Amino acid sequence: MSIDKFETLKSTAVPLPIENVDTDQIIPARFLKATERKGFGDNLFRDWKYNKDGSLNSEFVLNDPRFSGSILVAGKNFGSGSSREHAAWAIYDHGYKVVVSSFFADIFKGNALNNGLLPVVVSESFLAKIFSSVEADPSTELVVDLENQTISHTALGISESFDINPYKKECLLKGYDDIDYLLHMKSDIETFEQK
Repeated sequence: MSIDKFETLKSTAVPLPIENVDTDQIIPARFLKATERKGFGDNLFRDWKYNKDGSLNSEFVLNDPRFSGSILVAGKNFGSGSSREHAAWAIYDHGYKVVVSSFFADIFKGNALNNGLLPVVVSESFLAKIFSSVEADPSTELVVDLENQTISHTALGISESFDINPYKKECLLKGYDDIDYLLHMKSDIETFEQK
């Protein structure tokens, strides 16, 4: 499956200042029956979005109409727990293109990159500044520049660099999944084989 090209994203953000969010909280196991990558966004954080009686939990940030955007700002240690790829699918399907945190579980980070979702690791102090400014003013915008590997908070005039695997960076910039990457090299591979 091809993914959307990612270059620069300027967006408001949704703050989720909860640490140690695991993949079962992101997408509960009972919703993992489908194998197609679509439709999982409807159940993103399902057990937090809804009360036990099925009504919306008005205190959960994803139900707060003040917050929107393509960037999810999460607490430290996001994506821990099981290795389910569905967690990245659910976040992406819900409309997020970037997740910002001070630490991601390795398997989640890999799954995110494989599915067009950019995990951006920032310092804890930078993360705290994002949380406080977004919560104070939901219209706050962040700019994520993949080519230059920076995330900027333009209103505060601050930015940080982030690391990314060079191969995964190229795939995101070109909108390739692993198969697309190989296919775009088909003529080079054929030439090599002939030699």
